[in-house]
Amino acid sequence: MNQLSDRINNLSTSATLAMAAKTRELKAEGKDIIGLSLGEPDFNIPDFVKQAAIKAINDNYNSYSPVDGYVELKDAIITKFKRDNGLDYSRSQIVVSTGAKQSLFNIASVMLNDGDEVILPCPYWVSYADIVKLNGGVPVEVKTDISNDFKMTADQLEAAITPKTKMLWYSSPCNPSGSVYSKKELRAIADVLQKYPNIYVASDEIYEHINFIGGHHSMAQFEDMYDRTITVNGVSKAFAMTGWRIGYIGAPDWIAKACNKMQGQVTSGANCIAQRAVIAALEANPSEIQYMIDEFKERRQLILGLLDGIEGFKTNEPEGAFYVFPNVSAYFGKTIKGKTINNATDMSMFLLEEALVATVTGEAFGNPDCIRISYAASKEEITEALKRIKEALS
Repeated sequence: MNQLSDRINNLSTSATLAMAAKTRELKAEGKDIIGLSLGEPDFNIPDFVKQAAIKAINDNYNSYSPVDGYVELKDAIITKFKRDNGLDYSRSQIVVSTGAKQSLFNIASVMLNDGDEVILPCPYWVSYADIVKLNGGVPVEVKTDISNDFKMTADQLEAAITPKTKMLWYSSPCNPSGSVYSKKELRAIADVLQKYPNIYVASDEIYEHINFIGGHHSMAQFEDMYDRTITVNGVSKAFAMTGWRIGYIGAPDWIAKACNKMQGQVTSGANCIAQRAVIAALEANPSEIQYMIDEFKERRQLILGLLDGIEGFKTNEPEGAFYVFPNVSAYFGKTIKGKTINNATDMSMFLLEEALVATVTGEAFGNPDCIRISYAASKEEITEALKRIKEALS
């Protein structure tokens, strides 16, 4: 008899983490799996960041950290927001958490009541919808497609708004599509939101530095949206610090205070050593990590070229992050090697079993026609993986 709560029984498993676990399981069985499912840079973290962590250990940082983060880290975040985004925040507006995922969970916990609607442009990051549902909210999906680079228009936003709409959540650069909203596109969205002063925005900017068009824009940069925007960021992607688990927000004072209160009852302060290391990371000039961005750009060109050679894969050119999000619906209804492919989930499982390449179904991101392929892997792995995919499908 299932004694678990309805809350957990109704919760989806993270598709990206599930595919990563499946990949590890198959590798343990001796299968030569190429993992292109996780959004995890394959670089080592910069040496100066490691040295800051070692110094923190030697300086005996081992006590509970403040719930909302060390003052020195908050100051580094404030400097970073001003330098990179033109945003002015005070210490009371910053909350440091155990990864940007916790930051998002905090936001949902303090902002949503049962039945509140949250608009999610599709595709969206895999955990948005379930975080919203866990906190009593109702995800409202706005469908986009490859023809407009998977970006929601102002008209689509307006059509999705109801009297129950409480928030809009989006990421730019986007996981999984790599789409980047321009300043003009964000301004058009902000213009719609001016008519609805009770709608708040969570702007997920974790991929801001992995941007191939040279311009990142934040919703909070608009004066008339600053008091209604929560800017979410972290160091997992730009500094290859996925396992260090540090994320943060810049938010209106009252929202930041509420997130601090919530976190105080859930995890308290984030890891003390990781926080000290992140001070060094954020104080550094972004040019220190340019070598990673340059490499990702080369890999993007490589994988796009290889995808061009696979019949039935339709791909746009992502402007940021390190994913491609090809439409694979040309294969739906076809049977290959005795396996019928009816949707993106079938395609993802087919590629895992037949090509030994791990990808993620677009269904998990709100788009059942696509699969997500990460190119946060070596060029050799990317080349071999795409060769396998082409052979399995031909």
